[in-house]
Amino acid sequence: MSRSKKSRSGGNGDIVVVRNRSQSDVEGRLRKKEKKRKGLKTGGRNSESKEQQQRSAGQKRDPRLGSKKKIPLIVETAKKPSKAERRVSAEKELEMLENDAQLNVLLDRLDNGDNLGAGLQKYVDEKLARIEVLMKQLGIYEDEPEEELEPEIVEPVAKKKPKQKAESDDELLSQFEDLDLDQFKG
Repeated sequence: MSRSKKSRSGGNGDIVVVRNRSQSDVEGRLRKKEKKRKGLKTGGRNSESKEQQQRSAGQKRDPRLGSKKKIPLIVETAKKPSKAERRVSAEKELEMLENDAQLNVLLDRLDNGDNLGAGLQKYVDEKLARIEVLMKQLGIYEDEPEEELEPEIVEPVAKKKPKQKAESDDELLSQFEDLDLDQFKG
């Protein structure tokens, strides 16, 4: 590229000086320009802190701020299920417990005489207790007759005199002293 420059020299006319730039001149100017721009941008200290403040402000911002979700002003109480609904839910829960595969496997193991660990035994006991409660609630629970090892011996109790209402403290004391406590021992 050529550059023309007017020179100011005294005299009649202006003298024009023409310069040709070589490749080395152009590279030298670029190096000089880059050398001047070493380091960070001016005001970098302030601009970095502003960016960090903006980031931290964004993180601290409450996510619910500006939410468009409607908030009910009147709190509605939960509807209690009716007796029929409770019965249906109890029937479903009982059916689920009866069809519980893990419980059935554990009961089979118990029937075979295997010992279960404390955790498994606790699980079985809880489920069986819940089944019993549900069956009683539904009215299908039948009390199993307990196996009696020894028949109970019932001693005939002597006929007592019909109880009369005691009218004084002395009569109450005499009734208490006459009471046979051996009669109540099992």
